[in-house]
Amino acid sequence: MGAVTPTMSVSLLLGLVYLISELLLTVTRRSRSRTGTKQDRSKLRAVWLVIVVSLMAGIFVAKQWPAAALPYHRAFVFAGVVLFVAGLFLRWWAIITLGRFFTLDVTIEKDHELVERGPFRMVRHPSYTGVLLAFVGLALSLGNWAALLVVLLPIGVAFIHRMNVEEEALSRALGSRYADYMRRTKRLVPFVY
Repeated sequence: MGAVTPTMSVSLLLGLVYLISELLLTVTRRSRSRTGTKQDRSKLRAVWLVIVVSLMAGIFVAKQWPAAALPYHRAFVFAGVVLFVAGLFLRWWAIITLGRFFTLDVTIEKDHELVERGPFRMVRHPSYTGVLLAFVGLALSLGNWAALLVVLLPIGVAFIHRMNVEEEALSRALGSRYADYMRRTKRLVPFVY
């Protein structure tokens, strides 16, 4: 394996920022509820495993397959940093908007409410939109289209599965209110998906 390039340094820095952000969430937002019902048990660990393996594989592919390098390298790195920061901002805005109803492990409280303010007016899962946008940025910072695919495809599938778990739990808990909300909003991208 070669030396760490400036592009890899940016990517590693973004990965470290994401890790610190998620560790902060783990410490502050893991459900400690005594009245809520946890819905996902070990799925959170599986998501983390997919993230770690995908990022490591993406870095490996970027270093080992220079033929897949993106043109206009610096522009893609810059765009990646901007998307990463925007994604983390959106994720934290969604988390702050949800307040006590945000937990890392899917937990439905007895007094759970449907939140439709802030970014939740436009999409049902703005926290996931943010984290996926951050991963698009991180993957772009690798400057390699093959690494982009290696990072984003498995992580995207893992988060879609996670959204299914959340939507099922919220549908059971909130009934027709959540079904109406699902009809009015898209999952991740306003007016698209």
